Amino acid sequence: MAAAPDPSALLDRVLALREDVERQVRTAFPGWPLAGSDPEVRASAANLVRYLALRRYDLHDLQQDLILLGLSSLGRAEARVGPQLDAVGSALAALAGRGDGPPPPTAEALRAGDGLIERRARGVFGPPPPDRRVRVLATLPSNAAQDPDVARRLVAAGADAVRINTAHDTPDDWEAMAAHVRAAAADLGRHVAVEVDLAGPKMRIAAGVPEARQQLGDAFWLVPPGSRAGSPDTLPRVEVTLPAILEQVGLGQEVWFDDGKIGGHVVELATAEADGTPVGTAVRVVVEHVGRKGQRLRLEKGVNFPETEIDLPVPTAEDLAALPHALGIADAIGFSFVQRPGEIDALHDAIAALREGPPPALVLKVETRLAVRALPSLIVHALRRGPTAVMIARGDLGVELGFERLAEVQEELLWLCEAAHVPVIWATQVLEAMAKRGVPTRAEVTDAAMGERAECVMLNKGPYAEEAVRSLADVLRRMHRHQNKKTPRLGALRAWASEG
Repeated sequence: MAAAPDPSALLDRVLALREDVERQVRTAFPGWPLAGSDPEVRASAANLVRYLALRRYDLHDLQQDLILLGLSSLGRAEARVGPQLDAVGSALAALAGRGDGPPPPTAEALRAGDGLIERRARGVFGPPPPDRRVRVLATLPSNAAQDPDVARRLVAAGADAVRINTAHDTPDDWEAMAAHVRAAAADLGRHVAVEVDLAGPKMRIAAGVPEARQQLGDAFWLVPPGSRAGSPDTLPRVEVTLPAILEQVGLGQEVWFDDGKIGGHVVELATAEADGTPVGTAVRVVVEHVGRKGQRLRLEKGVNFPETEIDLPVPTAEDLAALPHALGIADAIGFSFVQRPGEIDALHDAIAALREGPPPALVLKVETRLAVRALPSLIVHALRRGPTAVMIARGDLGVELGFERLAEVQEELLWLCEAAHVPVIWATQVLEAMAKRGVPTRAEVTDAAMGERAECVMLNKGPYAEEAVRSLADVLRRMHRHQNKKTPRLGALRAWASEG
């Protein structure tokens, strides 16, 4: 029989960890511009550094030994790294009969991070419903501008916030949508936040889609609007928005369409021409990934080059043109494809130039590999300028990272945001089949339940969006009894209530 873990040896390990974590805080802070930040922002930044320092180590064996001693483990330390290490160290010192352990933390210290996350979530989305912690964010379709009943039905079904995407429709449409939501919320006695997404530098299909489904081996050109590939052939020419991205693409790089439904590689670069005049770059793509029955290219669907580090001004000119309209209606601004801290400063400066007073909340949409790597700095930069949330945009992110890595990375993003005390929106393809066809798959119901780890879950539009909102709210209400982020609540089991 294996011997029980030695509390004294474990205490030495925990004390060494604690010292290294604090050393990281002392050395990392000068790299972040926190001068003048309020104490809560500095506390969140310090906890984030502590968490990153702690997770540099493989703590698997330490975690197992702590569990064998019946101690509170380090597996849920995200929001309170320092106090959690102190709690474990204090308990180990008592077991070992040593007097050099840290003092036990106060209940206030252990709960402070969780309280800060919820206060910030209220600042972005408003208060949660009484029977669940996680909010529901519903995307508004285009007809919500003309039909006030669209917003009313979504709010009545349980939507706590709505999303307006400036990549579609017009400023008049956005303002009409927001007005209908406000009216419905007032009539139903609800607080419903309005998030307005700036489109960002996302390439989309603009025109020229072939009628036939794409099959393995098919080829076509991606070209700037109104142009053709200089190379004389009869391949289809698919026009795309943001043709400047085509200038940055390299031979052999991956390209994906419609959140990964079609994939291929770049096999040729050519000059794009309009009336015999060069107007940019044309990219020839060969399809290498598609379903057995093929898939159509569809207008307005996204185009991703995950191996290309896109370098375009953000916020874009289109974002800046949409911003005055967004500020007139938004409780929160979704910042699409943000990748660098300076881009956050640029957007906040643009907001400050348009209006006085505190800015709306900024939702950092994590959609690229670079954004994943830069997320700690992005969060700290955003927090020091105003209310902040993070959206895990799993559509683009799945394409950018590869679907094999998505499950792992989305967990790591949730942990990182909890350590920074910022609320999270769990987004893309939640109850997708239900919103579009009226019947959910078993897998997506389980995925929806995982949304309990976030502060908000986003639903896309579809003809059955109202039913999807109602179902998601019900799933989240049920999960609220059992789970708080990744901590089990141990509510009473009901399935076997009559047994015994």
